[in-house]
Amino acid sequence: MGSSGKKRTTVAKLNRESKLRDKRAKKQARHAARRLTAARDAAEGASRPEELGGSDVTGGVV
Repeated sequence: MGSSGKKRTTVAKLNRESKLRDKRAKKQARHAARRLTAARDAAEGASRPEELGGSDVTGGVV
């Protein structure tokens, strides 16, 4: 007869799953930081549009 009990997860699989969770958490943190930076830059840009670095007529090379 075959065993009808639960199969145990190997340590290797647990390690792989742990690495994957860590990788996903780091990726989520990077995305959150990127969104926060973009939102902050957009808020600063709305209050000071002269710092956006648009075309400068007097600063060109002659």
